[in-house]
Amino acid sequence: MIEPRQAKTFPAEGAAVVVGASGGIGAALRAQLETHSDRLRVIGLSRHGDPPLDVTDEASIRSAAEWIEREVGEVRLVIDATGFLHDEDFGPEKSWSQLDPDHLAKAFAVNASGPALLMKHFLPLLPKKGKSVFATLSARVGSIGDNRLGGWYSYRASKAALNQFVRAASIELRRRAKDAVCVALHPGTVDTRLSAPFGKKGLDVRAPDVAARELLAVIADLEAGDSGGFFDYSGKTVPW
Repeated sequence: MIEPRQAKTFPAEGAAVVVGASGGIGAALRAQLETHSDRLRVIGLSRHGDPPLDVTDEASIRSAAEWIEREVGEVRLVIDATGFLHDEDFGPEKSWSQLDPDHLAKAFAVNASGPALLMKHFLPLLPKKGKSVFATLSARVGSIGDNRLGGWYSYRASKAALNQFVRAASIELRRRAKDAVCVALHPGTVDTRLSAPFGKKGLDVRAPDVAARELLAVIADLEAGDSGGFFDYSGKTVPW
């Protein structure tokens, strides 16, 4: 269960926006917020939602942000739970010989450019005073310092690019909203469609609702000084 303090870290008025709310982690985050937070109006956005939001289509991102600003008002929490690892055409590369320009383009479009455009249109919606958070789901494999196995070129590189976007945006955000936080979060290995083919025996694979509770606990404890950071689901700093 989410402790009551997690909802109370935000002012009484405002909205929580979950982007990618139709995915495994996104749906769990939305459900946890709806069940346990009586202080935030919860809005779920996805490609097939109303309004629709596709992170590879800036026009849809702009329209969704404008709708939020017009219909919902002040935004205290934005969680980007989108991401791409594999589909019927592409999977993680085991060697540089498998590098493919279309795969690279799709990974960067969903994992880096898309979240960056979310920052462009949603960070301005965060209020200038009081705690607010923009959190995007990154991955430990995007850590350059923690890369000891190689491979997974497109996913690793696109998540590393995402981390840089977070860091840069946090500096600009601090100038306009000193209490606002912009962070990258590593959710761990979660039992979702994204990670299902790659779960290995011995890995700590957690259910989406468990991962959602852990991530919301980390968000609850974030302070302004944490902005620009990269944290795992237990709140520990992940190396760049």
